[in-house]
Amino acid sequence: MEIAVLGLKQSGKSTLFRIMTGINSAEVYGESTVPGIAKVPDERFDHLVKIFNPAKITPASIPFVDVNAQGEKGWEDIRNAISHADSLLHIVDCFTASDVQDMIKRYKMLESELIISDLMIVEKRIERLAKIPANTLKPDETIQLKILPGIKEHLEAGKPLRELSFANDELHAIKNFAFWSLRPELVVLNISEGASDPSNEFQSCTKSPVIAICCNIEAEVAQLDAHEREEFLKSLGIETPAFEKIVQTAFHQLGRIYYFTVGEDEVRAWIVKEGSTAPQAAAVIHKDFERGFIKAEVVSYDDFIACGETLANAKSKGKQRLEGKEYIVKDGDIISFRFNV
Repeated sequence: MEIAVLGLKQSGKSTLFRIMTGINSAEVYGESTVPGIAKVPDERFDHLVKIFNPAKITPASIPFVDVNAQGEKGWEDIRNAISHADSLLHIVDCFTASDVQDMIKRYKMLESELIISDLMIVEKRIERLAKIPANTLKPDETIQLKILPGIKEHLEAGKPLRELSFANDELHAIKNFAFWSLRPELVVLNISEGASDPSNEFQSCTKSPVIAICCNIEAEVAQLDAHEREEFLKSLGIETPAFEKIVQTAFHQLGRIYYFTVGEDEVRAWIVKEGSTAPQAAAVIHKDFERGFIKAEVVSYDDFIACGETLANAKSKGKQRLEGKEYIVKDGDIISFRFNV
């Protein structure tokens, strides 16, 4: 799971990356991609840490990579370097824009580059498939031959592939192309201090979620300690730093949730795909937990808090329950697994 951070020069891309990960990619000269990790902020996790005061804490986190396209083959090189990225975070320079239409124009400059880059791959693949005898086509190639002309037409219209619907076998057939415009996208508008939020008006040009942020203010916020941050945000009438909303939105956009394990030794958030069963969730701790799964002791975070913030109370009140292999893990569950190997 990884999110690629894209943006035109001077858009605030590297500043936002530094705010989220603490890494100054501008100091890593000559690198087209710079990796970093961002903590997924969660008040529930922070509260569990206060309750259990563990020796070790491990919050949920998400990998980001700052992308810098350089030279004629910049996008091609980067496509190969981050072919495994699951999503895009596209930051747009709005602090020097004259109006929303100007912001949209800047957004489409990079979006068009990505679409054209995808189109070039499609055209090359169609040419290559045309040279293969029909009776020797592999199953994936047969599917490609069927759907690529429609994909080409869609891209030629200047539309990203994420707006199309694909069957599972079709997605499998084109997954190795690592299309830029097929990946989910979060658009971040970097606005000037004191500017009104243009997100609603900007939303007319994209079906992707849009969040506005002032990177200059957020950079100041990120450098403050917890108490100073709270006071500073209160003075601005802001409840939550925008960069935290960005990390949370990017995380959930990928269809991920997390459950907690708690104790005096460690409080930890374990990331799983939404819809995961209890054995699948156990597997992220260790494969043996999945193979030898017996039961999962589960209590929701809200029930845990309502029961006096102790597992013993939750159990005595029937809120901590035993769940089997068919149980679908929910975001914020507190779980202990019973297993035998």
